[in-house]
Amino acid sequence: MLRVPWTVRKTNEEVLKETETTRSLMNRIRRRQAKFVGHIIRREGLENLVTTGRMEEKKSRGRQREKMLDGMTSWMGTKRVTDALSETWDRESWKDMIANAKGQGT
Repeated sequence: MLRVPWTVRKTNEEVLKETETTRSLMNRIRRRQAKFVGHIIRREGLENLVTTGRMEEKKSRGRQREKMLDGMTSWMGTKRVTDALSETWDRESWKDMIANAKGQGT
């Protein structure tokens, strides 16, 4: 493990280059979110209704919030949300889809 004192004044990028590693926190978070969504979609309950957006309610004013499923499908590389939701029923293909996701961000 590389020990860098705070007095050296190195940037995070310099330390990452020295250790020859990359940032992987966002990919780890997205994979866990995808596993959770697969779990929720396979169950038929209130969580499923809320996640898929089938709850009847008045929309709030202003810009609509990004849905969890929309961000996940762009990360996984699928075109439509319905394609991703249909894949959740087959656990093996869902696991493969999560493992082979293109990933983006830092």
